[in-house]
Amino acid sequence: MLFDQLQRPVKLTHTPKRIVCLVPSQTELLVDLGLESSLVGITKFCVHPVHLKKTITVVGGTKNVHIDRIKALNPDIILCNKEENTQEIVAACEQIAPTHVADIYTLADVYELISQYGQLFACRTQARAIIDKLQFKVNDFSGFIQDKPVKKVAYFIWRNPWMAAGNNTFIDHLLRLNKFENIYHNKPRYPEVALKKIRLEGDPDLVFLSSEPYPFKEEHAFELGRFTHHAKTVFVDGEMFSWYGSRLLKAFDYFKQLHNRI
Repeated sequence: MLFDQLQRPVKLTHTPKRIVCLVPSQTELLVDLGLESSLVGITKFCVHPVHLKKTITVVGGTKNVHIDRIKALNPDIILCNKEENTQEIVAACEQIAPTHVADIYTLADVYELISQYGQLFACRTQARAIIDKLQFKVNDFSGFIQDKPVKKVAYFIWRNPWMAAGNNTFIDHLLRLNKFENIYHNKPRYPEVALKKIRLEGDPDLVFLSSEPYPFKEEHAFELGRFTHHAKTVFVDGEMFSWYGSRLLKAFDYFKQLHNRI
């Protein structure tokens, strides 16, 4: 019996050959596992590799999917994520095909997911190779970051209202690996915050404006500057901090570059 990351059984009679994936980072992981030819449905946010949306049926977004479109694809399995997809979407998918739900907070969870996919899709060798490469990257980065000073940061993901990455998120986990002390670490997962209180709540050295899901621009950095005073505002690649599949193989080189420019 196979289980997903919520410890729910995923009952399969054969290795799935028709996969619908409702999570962008997991879609990229499937391709890197050699499973592109098995993908029959993806979301409009599945942008890596860039050609996928031209060749594979798009079934909607991550929060709003066309269930009838998924059903028409006759999938063997549907891949979801606890944070990305709603309970209603998961429940609807379960009426169509076995549904695997990922639940990611740490790198250990990432390794587990890749291993689970290796088992689910009979590609254990490819999965082990990605895990080994990622662990090498992480170990190498640990040496790089060892003597870096701790810096206080605020990591913003949205505006109107202003929202940040808080506790118990994969973003917060990667911030800590970078020796960035998240000033909102003791807040709920994605808290709404008041800019006028940012100095009282932590007075960060750095303010990160993520490239996703909100398209921050220079004008927003200027808006923040009225409240942060000495903090340096940095635009960062949100995929590197929040995509937890094989995109992580590029993330730790990106983190090195980020430290070198701040």
